[in-house]
Amino acid sequence: MMEFWEQLESIYPSMGEGFAVLAGSPITVRTMATRDIYETGFDEDVRTESSANRCPECDGRVTTNAVETVCEDCGLVIDEQRIDHGPEWRAYDDEECERTGAPLTAARHDRGLSMEIGRGTDAKGNELSWQKRRRLARMRREQTRGRWRSKAERNLAHELGEVRRLASALELSNSVRDQACQLFRSTQNEDLLRGRSIEAITAASVYGACRCNGRSRLVDNVSEMARVAESRVTNAYKTLNEWLGLPAEPVSPGMFVPRLASDLECPDEIRQRARKLAEQAEERGVTTGVHPAGFAAACLYKAGREEGRWLTQSEVSGAANISTTTVRNHRDTLHQLDGEQRVGIKSTTQTRAASRKSKG
Repeated sequence: MMEFWEQLESIYPSMGEGFAVLAGSPITVRTMATRDIYETGFDEDVRTESSANRCPECDGRVTTNAVETVCEDCGLVIDEQRIDHGPEWRAYDDEECERTGAPLTAARHDRGLSMEIGRGTDAKGNELSWQKRRRLARMRREQTRGRWRSKAERNLAHELGEVRRLASALELSNSVRDQACQLFRSTQNEDLLRGRSIEAITAASVYGACRCNGRSRLVDNVSEMARVAESRVTNAYKTLNEWLGLPAEPVSPGMFVPRLASDLECPDEIRQRARKLAEQAEERGVTTGVHPAGFAAACLYKAGREEGRWLTQSEVSGAANISTTTVRNHRDTLHQLDGEQRVGIKSTTQTRAASRKSKG
């Protein structure tokens, strides 16, 4: 050890005294940690102060953000960020590479950030050798093993896949699908899955997202696609609504008129007349507590009779998944409302004629 310090003293004679002191004292070697060299927790989007550099013009305080380095006192721009953090969205041919990848989505357990390892071909479609295929198979196996950190995350991945399947079967938009996935995440975070059916909670999440967005989907439609009993889906939805406070809109018969008219291939005249009948019934308050799809089917049936298209009760009841008795009951209600409206118009006309006669 003494020879080592003597060699250093011969190389750096000006530092001989310091080396002599170190050589004569017990030496404690301390490895400098990485955090002592590099500043941790630095984010380019957060404004940071530069204590080492001062403004060359006014000797003021200098701050750095994601775009530029500027003096806070005089506003001098000292340096600009030359790195473009924006995405490369455009690619004109296959030779140009893109570093963007898919956007973040709530429909996957990892927000879509996990990688997928291919199998027999590379990114350009070329066949891989058997050595590379074996290597990819081993990498794929290890990636599958470490994909989920806990059992809860594994259940989340499985049930989010079920939510995507239900959204595709019910022909829902991507925004409604993402809201249903986020609703299921909130259910898991609030620990509402304990002691309840995960399949029923998944179907209730899809139904809750439809209710919050005003989509014309019934519980029986969702439960049929989810292969879960309707009563279990209803109980799960009540749990979500009670604990999470869903901003669900009340279901009205007018919401089901366009979908049923599309299923029955009705023209626009019948659709508009049925919507008008549903709106008039809602204004009178006779739709409270009734089956909304059944009342919408009765509106279409009555509008078809008025327009000369003879829709049968079995056709509209089959489209709404109700019985023909329900259609007849709601049809009688519509006839009663129509009669009251005609009587009111007739009495108003007679009153006006009597007043004109008295004035004359």
